[in-house]
Amino acid sequence: MSEVKLVATARTEFGKGAARRLRRAHQIPAVLYGHGTQPVHVALPGHETMLAVKHANALFEIELDGNRTLALAKDVQRDVVKNVIEHLDLLIVRRGEKVTVTVPVTVEGESAAGTIHVVDTQALEVEVEATHVPDAVVVSIDGLEDGAIVHASDVTLPEGATLVSDAETIVATVSVPRASAEDVAAEEAAAELAAEQSAASQAEAGATAEDTAPAAADDES
Repeated sequence: MSEVKLVATARTEFGKGAARRLRRAHQIPAVLYGHGTQPVHVALPGHETMLAVKHANALFEIELDGNRTLALAKDVQRDVVKNVIEHLDLLIVRRGEKVTVTVPVTVEGESAAGTIHVVDTQALEVEVEATHVPDAVVVSIDGLEDGAIVHASDVTLPEGATLVSDAETIVATVSVPRASAEDVAAEEAAAELAAEQSAASQAEAGATAEDTAPAAADDES
């Protein structure tokens, strides 16, 4: 994705209280680090930053005191209850350099009829140019039969990307749904219960017929 341009302000106050005040002012505390520089603590505009980090490895162009710096979102700390970003770590990068990032896996296609697929690995590590980080790596399961296994080495990476994750990592598997032992036991128990109920009903019906037979004979006489 293209870089998101944000204007940052330097932070001079730290701690939980200062962070809460920033968030109340619709700003997000963040730190810029990397390339041997001292960490720089900044505040970012809340709304634009939240929209950007919906994408993994969002690339930012941070303007601070008239200077512009490229940075990748490396760690996003969230309050899952309040659904807000509490803090953001930004790794300084340069155009043309390569970085190692974790990229989500996206599955495409339909496996063979009667089968299902399971995604065993949700993301893979790859080395890519800092300004060309893919939104995802695509795994195709189109037409795969029962028992098929897709390894990390089978994934087609974007041009210029190199796999960092173990090549033997299982990314997805295809299989025919099979009943578990618990399901089989439950079905057998249900069948036995139905048979017992049927037998009991038949026995009851037979007893009722025997009870009414003499009365019917008396009526005929």
